[in-house]
Amino acid sequence: MKVLIIEDEKTLAYEMEVFLKKAFFICELAHTFNDGLKKLTAGLYDYILIDLGLPGGDGLELLRNAKRSNPDAAYIIITARGRLEDRVTGLDMGADDYLSKPFFLPELHSRMQAISRRKFKIEQELQSIGEFLIDLQKRFMVFQDISIELSRKEFDLVSYLFLHKNMVLTRGQLSEHIWGTFADDDYDSNYIDAHIKNIRKKLNAYAPTEWLETVRGVGYRIRKH
Repeated sequence: MKVLIIEDEKTLAYEMEVFLKKAFFICELAHTFNDGLKKLTAGLYDYILIDLGLPGGDGLELLRNAKRSNPDAAYIIITARGRLEDRVTGLDMGADDYLSKPFFLPELHSRMQAISRRKFKIEQELQSIGEFLIDLQKRFMVFQDISIELSRKEFDLVSYLFLHKNMVLTRGQLSEHIWGTFADDDYDSNYIDAHIKNIRKKLNAYAPTEWLETVRGVGYRIRKH
């Protein structure tokens, strides 16, 4: 998943980036209001972490803009401000959570996971896909008691498609949210097709994968009833 960290304290921003990358997120940084606004208008993100006290403008105004350009993202306000009004205003404007400085990085990660569970209605650790089970947080997939060996990007593809089940995702969307780059034509996105082919080959050795569908000329989806 792709995360935009808008934080003017560069040391903190880099620490967040390093920590989240180890947790398999793709991260981009912005340190000012204007830099954040540019990135928000140029790309799509799964999580947007916004500091309220930014050089060049107020984080709440940036949140307002972000909700227009990235309506499907999850938002966490991160700030040293302790005023109840700021917290309430941010939540009323659509922020999903509020984290006060200083904080521990594992808490940030836990809050992000909690948002995903609520957003995608993940009520149990193990979720079924056809005859397989997947644990999105512990990052493993099994058939009966057999562990399926997927590469990092293969697992990222399966889990992202699963979270957006029954929705057709284009190659461009998958490229942007999993690799952090946008593929705008079939040639650029061949690597996605190759990963899907490898996923099917590995899983078909255990059970059919009709649920992993190719939508010709568009992209892929996981169909789940």
